[in-house]
Amino acid sequence: MPQPTPAPAIQWPEHFHPDRAPVHVVNDLFIPAPAEHIWAWLVRAPLWPTWYTNSKMAWEPGRSRDLALSMEFEWKTFGVGIRSCVQEFVPFERIAWNGVGLGAEVYHAWLIIPQAGGCRVLTEETQYGWGARLMHFFMPYRMFDGHALWLESLSIQACRGLPPPL
Repeated sequence: MPQPTPAPAIQWPEHFHPDRAPVHVVNDLFIPAPAEHIWAWLVRAPLWPTWYTNSKMAWEPGRSRDLALSMEFEWKTFGVGIRSCVQEFVPFERIAWNGVGLGAEVYHAWLIIPQAGGCRVLTEETQYGWGARLMHFFMPYRMFDGHALWLESLSIQACRGLPPPL
């Protein structure tokens, strides 16, 4: 697989910069929906498991329903429990969070780029750790495929409209 070029709008923490990280995956998809719809589904993390089968959430009752800057959340993806914190938050434009789980330290960024008829949505992730390296070695396309599914599922939801209130 050729080495992807990082998107210039992602503000990578130095430690997680794709030039340094041993694992780096890039996915993008044109979604024929407005940025507001895409954003609303992306930040409504408690609903992810209803449309993205690779996620499970641990959400506390009474807690804010949408992700926000500096918000911490726990979830499970690719079968690994992750503790994340939102590091970057520009409404309708970009969001990024870090994450720590068994054998992995990650940084996952999303960009929403308006274009005629919808938006290009780009997601990139870098990873460190023995678990991340092992998984990438034995299943090099697993994260790429999982993020492709996330984007395709996000597209379906965003094209239907805004998420329901919780």
